[in-house]
Amino acid sequence: MAKFSKFDVADHLDSPEMIAAYLTEAFETNDPAFISLAIGTAARAKGMAQVAGEAGLSRESLYKSLNGQAKPEFDTVRKVLGTLGVKLVAEPIIDPKAA
Repeated sequence: MAKFSKFDVADHLDSPEMIAAYLTEAFETNDPAFISLAIGTAARAKGMAQVAGEAGLSRESLYKSLNGQAKPEFDTVRKVLGTLGVKLVAEPIIDPKAA
């Protein structure tokens, strides 16, 4: 019988470019819980303790904020994205029906 390991996208988020592409896809879902969870996954990829330290937050509060069930403060999201080497960028909506 073949053994399979569980796929974890965090294992593949090894550069700011990969993180940016992953988070861009998450943002396009317009699902706040999914977006929060995706940011948490990216933070896990870099190391939650390292991200928390660089963002000036506790590791425990970061886990709670980015578990997909909580609604993190915008400042928390901004700080975490900065430590991940990515930034938010506003773009015009091309198809108004898609918003």
